[in-house]
Amino acid sequence: MRLLTRNLVASSLLLVAGVIPAAAQEAAPAKPPSFKDAYLFLLKDTQSKFVRLAEAMPAEKYSWRPGDGVRSVSEVYMHVAGANYFFLSMVGVKPPAGISRDMEKTVTEKEKVVAAIKASFDNAASAVAGLSDADMSKETKMFGRPATYESVLFFMTSHMHEHLGQSIAYARTNGVVPPWSQKEN
Repeated sequence: MRLLTRNLVASSLLLVAGVIPAAAQEAAPAKPPSFKDAYLFLLKDTQSKFVRLAEAMPAEKYSWRPGDGVRSVSEVYMHVAGANYFFLSMVGVKPPAGISRDMEKTVTEKEKVVAAIKASFDNAASAVAGLSDADMSKETKMFGRPATYESVLFFMTSHMHEHLGQSIAYARTNGVVPPWSQKEN
């Protein structure tokens, strides 16, 4: 598991190095970013995409779902927000008061959903920033199996991106182009 985690972390760090503009790389320190620094960089980008996409989606489409038994637009966003708190609980971060498992079904208004997404990502950034590099190798349990803090955070990122892709598909199906991929005039 640790070898897999290390390989995945190394791949992520290479990805981060590839997405940082060349000018920024020239001014960057000689050593590669730590897992925590790479994670926070990617988390900020993922937050921006989720928030911008949620804001671009018309409020009347928040109840849209591709079929019976499939999450609606608002449910996907609230699922991600709730999962951000859930994964952090595996590394000892307690969710703020008022966070519950039923948010996915009860929070459906666009403004509240967007606020919940922002708050969950802000909470994640703050929590991860408060961890030390040494904390990343601490052992914990993830779904009843041994894991490290690092592997929990890596899995959390994978989960976010799974649902970002889903949200992009929902948006495009409803005629909404992701803001970051729109052509500039």
